[in-house]
Amino acid sequence: MPDIRQAKILILATDGFEESELTVPQAKLAQAGAAVTVAAPQSRQSKGTIRGWDKTDWGKEVAVDTDLEQVDPASYDALVLPGGQINPDKLRLEPRALDVIRSFLTSGKVVAAICHAPWLLIETGAAKGRDLTSFSSIRTDVINAGGRWHDKEVVTDHGIVTSRNPGDLDAFCAKVIEEIQEGGHGARQLAA
Repeated sequence: MPDIRQAKILILATDGFEESELTVPQAKLAQAGAAVTVAAPQSRQSKGTIRGWDKTDWGKEVAVDTDLEQVDPASYDALVLPGGQINPDKLRLEPRALDVIRSFLTSGKVVAAICHAPWLLIETGAAKGRDLTSFSSIRTDVINAGGRWHDKEVVTDHGIVTSRNPGDLDAFCAKVIEEIQEGGHGARQLAA
């Protein structure tokens, strides 16, 4: 069983992430002892920060640790995808972001997506045949992509952890830690 204190976790985001959906997992995973790295597309990384969305308006900036182009998925144990409407919509247009996500999925590592971030799972083909949850407004998107949508605070399916909204963050973070310690199991289902 891997130790969360030895885990390396990548958070992939760009401008428009729902602020708490990045900052809360970042803090809770770091408090648990994991090394947490924030990656963003090059255009944002060069500025050194990405800007969050806080419920109804622009929020705080968060420091970016590395350029998405420099990310080696093999160096990380898990991937966290914050939501918000803007962030995952921008990232699903970034081929490198999708490649990184696919690499985590096919290697069987933990992939955690909250709120609108399951759009990225849909875009990579990972929603098909899986039990998932998301922000309620994209429920139909998940179903149309072949996912089985559930109205629960956290849903896990072979190493993929999903949650609905910021109100689910405690359960989301706890399940991410649990899945990392169990070693994830994403590759079995994605390869099927």
